[in-house]
Amino acid sequence: MTIDLDPATGPDSQLVERIAIRPGHPDCDTARTTVSGTAAPAVVLRPTSADEVAAALRHARAERLPLAIRSGGHNALGFGNIDGGAVLDLTPLDSVELIGDGRVRIGAGATWGAAAAALAEHGLAITSGDTSSVGVGGLVQSGGIGWMVRKHGLTIDSLLAAQVVTASGEVVRASATENADLFWALRGGAGNVGVVTSFELQAQPVRTVHYGTITFGLDDLAGLVTRWGAVMREAPDELTTTLALIPEMGPMPAAAMLGVCLVGDDTAALEPLRALGTVVDDDVSERPYSSILEEAPHPPPHIRPVIGNALVERVDEPLADAIATAYAAGERMVFLRSLGGAVGRVDPEETAFAHRSAEAIVVSAAFLTVDSSEAEVAAVWAVWRTIGDHGIGAYSGFLGSATPDDIAALWPPPTLDRLRQVKRVWDPENTFRRNFNVAP
Repeated sequence: MTIDLDPATGPDSQLVERIAIRPGHPDCDTARTTVSGTAAPAVVLRPTSADEVAAALRHARAERLPLAIRSGGHNALGFGNIDGGAVLDLTPLDSVELIGDGRVRIGAGATWGAAAAALAEHGLAITSGDTSSVGVGGLVQSGGIGWMVRKHGLTIDSLLAAQVVTASGEVVRASATENADLFWALRGGAGNVGVVTSFELQAQPVRTVHYGTITFGLDDLAGLVTRWGAVMREAPDELTTTLALIPEMGPMPAAAMLGVCLVGDDTAALEPLRALGTVVDDDVSERPYSSILEEAPHPPPHIRPVIGNALVERVDEPLADAIATAYAAGERMVFLRSLGGAVGRVDPEETAFAHRSAEAIVVSAAFLTVDSSEAEVAAVWAVWRTIGDHGIGAYSGFLGSATPDDIAALWPPPTLDRLRQVKRVWDPENTFRRNFNVAP
């Protein structure tokens, strides 16, 4: 189905007004606020169907309004919001529907917490992120790294098909056999090629997991990181962990915390983890999978987080030393999430997420105040580079800047070239550019 985008004909004005929130509307303050802050859009459009998404897109194009696409609104750079433009807010598209044989159709505006709760009623789960309020649409198109990533892969590895509204206003289906180039680009292309309204994913029979935190003493942090890397290199796919080095924050003391998720019953896999260092607390227990997706803490308004991430092929002593040194400088959180397993068994050319050889991702957030000088910001980035330069690339879901170097880190050159070719076909005018943008 093709929707005419000619401004002379225009969208149905009554439809647009029905889904529009403009300045002065009672819901305006809520509609213009996301996790990353508050903007001043000319209009927020909340479509309830793919046809309404196409009409909203038509309206933005006719009015020459720059466009922002919002699912959960968690992007650190505020890509889901825009001053003076149109926000396409997909949150009404939040259905979760079983369609047979473990296949699930989920609206792009659903949150992962709600999706996990709905699937839990059927004994099913999908590998996804680990924050409950993160939107399905944004996370899937980034790749999707969460608590079952080593067992069931990235979220995009469970994606079977998607319904997409393209820049031309066409509502199409993308899968391995339908618009295959578009389907490839959706899986890791960071929202560059269209507005996805729903995803069809393969769920897995998962009810409970062994989940919790093992807290270690802060002695020998470099050794702790190195030993963690060695243990996870030999761990079964069922085990995914995150090692977080947390600075003192107000009443919370500094800590080295290992988040653990075991998808299976053989808890012997947990014992090598308990030997990594001096254990000061351990609360790992069997829990429903849907209950482990939590809300991530957000920094207060006066704090400016500076966030970097790197995908690394090996957690070795040089990387561990860099992490320990950067953490010791203070005011910095560092966490490492284990990858490998099912992630690494996918051909790098199969999806637009090509860094399949990474065995871990390292994320670091330093905390400055909003009035920090550019020199202070540059100094923080310089410390990050002592860690980030060990990486082979970056992950868009945890990226806090969007420089040309960041874009180059997201996609290896052959992948970026291919993504640009797909962009030329499906979005030649770069309508979808408020993202980690790949220019056509």
